[in-house]
Amino acid sequence: MLKFDRVTKVYKVGAFGGGSFTAVREASFEVRPGEVVSLIGESGSGKSTLGKMALRIASVSSGTITCDGTDVSTLRGHRRLKEYYRKVQGVFQDPFSSYNPVFKADRVFAMIRSEYHPGVSDAEWRDKVADALKVVRLDPDQVLGKYPHQLSGGQLQRMLLARALLLDIDYLVADEVISMLDASTRIDVLNLLADLKARGMGILFVTHDLALGNYISDQTVILHRGEIVERGVTSKVFADPRHPYTKKLFASVPQFHKKWDEVEAELRAREAADTSSQPYHLAEGQAVPSELVEVTEGHYVQPFHPRAAV
Repeated sequence: MLKFDRVTKVYKVGAFGGGSFTAVREASFEVRPGEVVSLIGESGSGKSTLGKMALRIASVSSGTITCDGTDVSTLRGHRRLKEYYRKVQGVFQDPFSSYNPVFKADRVFAMIRSEYHPGVSDAEWRDKVADALKVVRLDPDQVLGKYPHQLSGGQLQRMLLARALLLDIDYLVADEVISMLDASTRIDVLNLLADLKARGMGILFVTHDLALGNYISDQTVILHRGEIVERGVTSKVFADPRHPYTKKLFASVPQFHKKWDEVEAELRAREAADTSSQPYHLAEGQAVPSELVEVTEGHYVQPFHPRAAV
């Protein structure tokens, strides 16, 4: 299990680092084997920061991230880090940035071989690479030996997923992996992620696209200004959003049959009608706690002030 427990990330900003900016505040959730967890929110909400901390690209300011019980921040030395990256890998938004343009694209496989499979024979390695490429629906003859500029973004993205298969990883951080791909390629990559999930891989799916998150994820985490405002089973969060930010986020999806002022008026009317006292409704002046309240089984929401939210 990849577990985030009250994870906070604070960046130093300003001249000489005299100021600070909290990118993530006390985020807690889990990614289990064979499960897709979507981190959803607008730009700057802290989604990618959480992914970077899981991959140790960014450090944790407070709280813990554990992988199968081991605190990720305590890993030191080449051997232990190598063992960790054999379990957890990341694929990012711009596939071209993961390749050196002066080398052929399949060099990413050669690097995996030298670090993790040095004893494998040439023939066996060729078979392993070919099998991994076929799983991600790539023809080895069409992609091996090519430079990055000779391949499409979708092909390069799937090659990175094939690299993860060669490592036989347990958890994948997929950070906006399809935002730069065309529509026909997007569904292929999404279905590929679903196949990896069926193989038992846990996937942390970072996206700002609500439709994609709803399509692929088992659990949804809604982030706003670095805080988790709602999380739970995807079907419950999408069918019955409770936090004002979640409602506004969902309402912001363009609807062809409605003008925005109609959507906004309906949203205000629904919020004004919700006057019932709920366990997540705070009294005026009451501080917002970091703990989320379970509103239904497997569905949690951050307490808020109803009047201020309208």
